[in-house]
Amino acid sequence: MVRNIVVERSNSVAMEKKQIEIVERKGVGHPDSIADGIAESVSQALCAEYIKRYDCVLHHNTDETQIVAGRSNPAFGGGEVIKPIYILLVGRATKEFNGDEFPADAVALKAARKYLKNTVESLNIDSDVIIDCKLGQGSSDLCNVFSRNENANILPLANDTSFGVGHAPFSELETLVYETERLLIDDLKNKKRIKAIGEDIKVMGVRNKDEIDLTVCSGFVGRYVDDIDSYVSISEEVKDYIEGLANDLTQRKTNVYLNAADDISAESVFLTVTGTSAEMGDDGSVGRGNRSNGLITPGRPMSMEATSGKNPINHIGKIYNLLSREIAKRTAEEIDGIDDIYINILSQIGKPIDKPLVASAQIIPESGANFNKIQKEAESVIDEELADIGSFMKRLINGEFKTF
Repeated sequence: MVRNIVVERSNSVAMEKKQIEIVERKGVGHPDSIADGIAESVSQALCAEYIKRYDCVLHHNTDETQIVAGRSNPAFGGGEVIKPIYILLVGRATKEFNGDEFPADAVALKAARKYLKNTVESLNIDSDVIIDCKLGQGSSDLCNVFSRNENANILPLANDTSFGVGHAPFSELETLVYETERLLIDDLKNKKRIKAIGEDIKVMGVRNKDEIDLTVCSGFVGRYVDDIDSYVSISEEVKDYIEGLANDLTQRKTNVYLNAADDISAESVFLTVTGTSAEMGDDGSVGRGNRSNGLITPGRPMSMEATSGKNPINHIGKIYNLLSREIAKRTAEEIDGIDDIYINILSQIGKPIDKPLVASAQIIPESGANFNKIQKEAESVIDEELADIGSFMKRLINGEFKTF
């Protein structure tokens, strides 16, 4: 069967050439991102245990995790959580297979606790959070047949008529927004040991022609901040780090605003007990934050599907969103003459996932580029990636892709 692949020239303006660009990232400690991370960690844990016991991945979806905010009393030098954060694990999982009972709830709870412990450093898993599991019974008829037979030609059928969207390359602003949050945690907090930085970091960037405004909200952990003077000192260090990062990533003028709502004179500042605003008033849900590429980009085509927690076997909301992102990246990297590329893959329920109803690419070529050559090479890349979707799914099962 010949795949329905359409590659067309887009008459849109490349993102870097537009006057206004807006990009947002919710950091790993944001309540919405916590929900995403837990949902995905539970799915990965279920996959691993299913394979260990049955040599296949059974049906599950854990993409409905909910975070209900607690109450806290942050303070310099300490503070305390007054009411724990409540986390509800919701979805479906296969709990019986071939007469064998499977401990889905226990696997899910263990995975959620491990994820929180590894992600939100100052959160006390024993006292600051309550995790409840309400996974329903899933169907046992979905089995990853190619995990049993490497040479199997049978692929799962799409569970829905849905689509995935991806784009490449990242613009300067997209890279700056993404790296700001990531490096504040990975470098400044973990390597340089500025423990006051909480994991709840939100970065909002706007570019107006060649000037960037970067607004960063970063909740500090009170136990590592002695007083208001210490808060100001740490804030200055964090702001200097972001400005240095901006200088490394762009030549555009960049204005950095850190915790813009702070009132230093009144000592009204973004202080937390745990490092996440989920401790006080901010709820979270899967799919309300970053898209599968880790960003929120209103100037780009996006899917509203929640990617995290969906099963990696036949759930198009996960597979096609992540695959379209990978196809876009590969195409932009390997084919010369592309300013921007947008990939859209549409499934039809009940049809093999390697043969979508349509896989399309909209390409904004560079001035003077040979579009006919680009078109043929892009069609080849898309066809190759779809033909090898079984390998891609195995990588999904192994947790090789970030979903938010």
